[in-house]
Amino acid sequence: MSTQYVTFTIADAVYGIEVLRIEETLGHHPRTPVPLSPKGIAGLVNLRGQVVLSLDLRPRLGLEPLSLETESMMVVVDIDGESVALLVDEVGEVLTLDDADFETPPGTLDPLVRELVTGAYKLDSGLLLTLDVDAAVAVN
Repeated sequence: MSTQYVTFTIADAVYGIEVLRIEETLGHHPRTPVPLSPKGIAGLVNLRGQVVLSLDLRPRLGLEPLSLETESMMVVVDIDGESVALLVDEVGEVLTLDDADFETPPGTLDPLVRELVTGAYKLDSGLLLTLDVDAAVAVN
């Protein structure tokens, strides 16, 4: 069996989310900040009349959060029937990967990152970390 993943980068790492969890990928959209929101809540985005929460995964991954002016791309995922936009540096390609090549997350990963990934695939270009979408969007 195989699984399709939409790939994207955050900082120097490549991540993937199962295609079935993706609603769409989009370029930059202006974000409206949410006062007093937890770290990682990047703001609200208007997507064709629908107000969607945008999340910056960087603080969860131990990185500096994006500034409001930073132009990032978005991967919109479905979380219990609600659309949520994950801010990413760049959306990559769709890869079809053999489930037999799936491995547990490497022990050398930062513990913050290990909490948010389900596993990894070794690619010719490096490591693809599979993002646990539900864990990634959970606000701590």
